[in-house]
Parts: sequence; C-alpha cells; structure tokens
Amino acid sequence: MNTSTASLPRAQAAPVQGGSYWSDIGRRLLRDRIAVGCMILLALIIFGAIAAPMLTSVDPTKGSALLRLKPIGTAGHWLGTDELGRDMLTRLLYGGRMSLLMGIAPVAMALAIGGSLGMVAGFVGGKLNAIIMRSVDVVFAFPSVLLAVAIAGALGAGIGNTLLALTIVMVPPLVRVTESAVTQVRAVEFIDAARASGAGSVQIMRAHVLGNVIGPVLVYVTSLMSVSIIMAAGLSFIGLGVKPPTPEWGLMLNTLRNSLYSQPLLAALPGVLIFIVSLCFNLVADALRSAMEVK
Repeated sequence: MNTSTASLPRAQAAPVQGGSYWSDIGRRLLRDRIAVGCMILLALIIFGAIAAPMLTSVDPTKGSALLRLKPIGTAGHWLGTDELGRDMLTRLLYGGRMSLLMGIAPVAMALAIGGSLGMVAGFVGGKLNAIIMRSVDVVFAFPSVLLAVAIAGALGAGIGNTLLALTIVMVPPLVRVTESAVTQVRAVEFIDAARASGAGSVQIMRAHVLGNVIGPVLVYVTSLMSVSIIMAAGLSFIGLGVKPPTPEWGLMLNTLRNSLYSQPLLAALPGVLIFIVSLCFNLVADALRSAMEVK
C-alpha cells in the first residue's frame, strides 16, 4: 500500500470558506468527464446493491442441480448460473452489498480513529507525536496484505473479523497522512494569530486546522476504498473473509475458479466488478486531487 504523501495537495495558506471553496472544487470535478462517468457508474452499482431485493425476487442462496453453469444469456438467468445453479445476476447484486460494505466501512472507521490520532499528533507535536508515530511505524514494518491475512487468520473467518482486520490495517496510513497535513498547517501564520486571540487547542483544530486538512485526507480516503475492496475480496478468496453461502465477489471468484475453463465469462464476472469498482474509486480520487491543485 502506497502511503506516500508527496502527491497530496498542499494545505491552504488561509482558512477555507466552506461554501465557495467546495463549490469551486465541485464545478471543476463535474467538468471532468471521466470522473463524472465513474461517479455515475459507482452510483448505479451502489444503487443495485442496496435495491437488490426490489430488483430481483430470486433467493441468492437457493440453487438447482439442473441449472448448474448455465451460460450468459440463458432465458430467466441473463447472466447465467453458478456451480450450484444459483442465479448469477442476483448473487452479483447481493454480493455487491458485502463487497462495498467491506470497502467503505473499514476506511470510515479507520478515518475516525486514524484521523483523530493524526490530528492530535500533528498539532501537539513533541513527545506525544513521537509516541503515536513510532507506534504507527511498528505496524508499517509488516506488509499490509500479510498483516490483514495474519489478523484475519488469528481471529477466524467472518464479517466482523474481516472488518476489524481491515480497519487495523487502514489506520496507520491515515494517521501518517493526517499528521503530515496537520504539521504543514500548524506552521502557517493564521494558527499563531488564532492562539494570540485566545483560542484553545480544540477550537483551533476544529475551526482552522480541520478545514485545511480535510481535502488531502479525503483524496487519500477515496483511493483507500479501492484498496480495501481488493483486500476484502482477497481475504474471502482464500477463505478468511465472508463465509458461504453469503454472496460476496471475492468468495464468488473462489467458488467459480473451477469453472474457468468450461464457462470463462461466467467465472470472470465477479472479478470484472471488483476491477471496475476499484478503478472508479481510483479515478475519482485522481480527479478530486486535480480539482484541489488548481493554482
């Protein structure tokens, strides 16, 4: 996982104006056709996952031996059926629920934990900064994927354990990114002016620091979602994530791998969705970074 902050946008030199600043970024972002296309595609996939019970009445866990591995385009099963005769379209829709949950929830929880620790470490500095950052460096000594596998393996398979493992892995990079952005803002003159006016540390962080670091952190969080989705799918693929028969894209890849030679298109469908969602999150993150870097 790349945790470098060199490509992150620099902090603003003065407190941002909430409405105008973000509305300008929104306008620049909407002028990027690729970003808009990716956001529309993500919205459709998220809508399909949330509205799965309304879009299909088929039970995603119920199969039939007579309907095993029907090809794409079969009447009544437009995306075919899997190795147990379960409807692929239904399982992809319901599987999107679990895959998106695994991609968004760990990053959101890591943002709350890592962002808070990074804010405190960057603003307070000194010994507290050294304690927090050296603790984070210990976690960075292990490759993120291997650490997630080790934690999930120790805790056992399951949705809760997978979320916990991914959250632990995502916290250190968010601490480092937030601490780096806060350290840059802390040295700007308006922070000294706020202190001179009698504002407390908590008030300064909330009113002056947070608004200036949320941009680079938001860009990094968006890119982390793609990493989280891929790692969650990988854990499920090796049997350390979601348990069958719950549909999840990584688990579906695992169960369909034996059908790769007989029905290659069918077996590739979950992987295609993982690729599309991950790519869209990365492209949106790049577009957001570009929109914030206007001179």
